[in-house]
Amino acid sequence: MPGNIPNPRNTIPQPGEQQRSPFPDMGQRPIFLSGKVTLDDGTPPPEPVVVERVCNGIARPEGYTDSKGHFSFQLGQNTAMMHDASYSSADDTFGAGGGFGNTGQAQSAGSTGLGGRGRQITERDLIGCELRAVLPGFRSDVVNLAGRRTFDNPEVGTIILHRMGNVEGTTISMTSLQAPKDAKKAYEKGKDALKKKKPADAEKEFSKAVQSYPKYAAAWYELGRIKQDRNEAEGARKDYEQALAADAKYVSPYLQLAFMWARESKWQEVSDTTDRVIRLDPVDFPQAYFFNAVANFNLKKYDAAEKSARELQKLDTQHHFPKVEHLLGLLLVEKRDYPAAAEQMRSYLKFAPKAQDAALVRNQLTEIEKFVGETAKAKTEQEQQQ
Repeated sequence: MPGNIPNPRNTIPQPGEQQRSPFPDMGQRPIFLSGKVTLDDGTPPPEPVVVERVCNGIARPEGYTDSKGHFSFQLGQNTAMMHDASYSSADDTFGAGGGFGNTGQAQSAGSTGLGGRGRQITERDLIGCELRAVLPGFRSDVVNLAGRRTFDNPEVGTIILHRMGNVEGTTISMTSLQAPKDAKKAYEKGKDALKKKKPADAEKEFSKAVQSYPKYAAAWYELGRIKQDRNEAEGARKDYEQALAADAKYVSPYLQLAFMWARESKWQEVSDTTDRVIRLDPVDFPQAYFFNAVANFNLKKYDAAEKSARELQKLDTQHHFPKVEHLLGLLLVEKRDYPAAAEQMRSYLKFAPKAQDAALVRNQLTEIEKFVGETAKAKTEQEQQQ
């Protein structure tokens, strides 16, 4: 019998055997997607943008566009995704000792699904899912992924980014549009080197780019990231400042600077830097509100800290920053609103039950609840005596 035709004898389970299909499980085959992202004027974004899969409100980055706006990837295999402060969860950034005066290492992108090899995505996983491009200051068209089959054409078409009128800042520097060809070529070589995990080669290419075009803010930013990864804080800061000198509305360097200042507990610098981010874009960077709230808490500007914390809670509907509940609890203790403080701390423990400082926060909550109970009891006794 020809080898490409299943033998009926082999499809019949024998005693003690588990029945097996002669055909492969189509649901376990990888799903590939490709397409293009453009701005609403038809031009490709001047720098790579993230393409996300959003399932039931939860976003997972899948890949980047190339220099011409094209993307192609296997769903769930985002091994090339890099991260920076614009993706940092910051759940544990200020959790050392349960307070907000000592900075710890921010939660890595790999622990939040931004990096590392994920499990294979199946057709069933795409129920309630959409694909979108992510560029702060822009609203993305979406592509519905529900019903997509393994052997469907991977091409999803063009995703258009529409500029939002009330947002000035962006994570893509507009100076990139004016870069000459040789500078753009060096920049793209640098990005390719980063994808191949060759930072030394990338640094050489980005250096060529800024030498050719000193206003290449995106290249200055990448140089800063490379130096920051080497713990060369001063060099990284200078590169970020060069990026902002070239493009003052470029948000990404501000976020990295805020993170660096926070690591050094330079709270006034953190406050000033995040104030700038919030003015440029009050919608797309909830982490700016978090850093701002922590900075003002440490500066004892409690009203300003509470304002930023409340704004973060409005934006953070998926509770990626549960630490803000703890911060609000401490702020409300300062204001002697103990019942509200206890409510915020209970929320924190609900959203982050396994946080490093969970035991400390439980002790704080116990003390607050005890105080509230004793106060209520004393008030009741006093009323009875009257």
